[in-house]
Amino acid sequence: MIERAAPADAGEILTVQRAAYVSEAQLYGDPYIPPLVESLEQLRKAIESALVLKALDGGRRIVGAVRGQLSGTTCLVGRLVVVPDRQGQGVGTALLRALHEQVPEATAFDLFTGHLSAGNLKLYRRLGYRETHRERMDDHLMMVHLRREPEPSGGAPSVHRG
Repeated sequence: MIERAAPADAGEILTVQRAAYVSEAQLYGDPYIPPLVESLEQLRKAIESALVLKALDGGRRIVGAVRGQLSGTTCLVGRLVVVPDRQGQGVGTALLRALHEQVPEATAFDLFTGHLSAGNLKLYRRLGYRETHRERMDDHLMMVHLRREPEPSGGAPSVHRG
């Protein structure tokens, strides 16, 4: 089940976020990536000012989350996180699809991920995101920026399963 997060969820979401980003920190050799050093208060403020969705399992445990913030007509997508024991089971896909549905006024959805994050890139491309550009952050990190736009006919981008 996916629903909007409340400020009271901040602690549990922060735990999920840190667990989810440990592998990214290891991949890039940087334990100080922003998702790992974000404070509880910063996350609470994000929940109050942006759309933050949480994914719950049957036992009501938070197993994932994603953030969306409108900037003009573009929804900036951030911090898609899934607990390690539920990764690869469709939680991230469900969260992104729910975000797309919750922000119908958005004409585009923008996000970014690291160039070595193959699983993330595969997920985003499968959901209709296309690379727009790359940005070198330092010697070991290149950010890949992606955008999802509706088809010219006004429909959703096609989703290829397989």
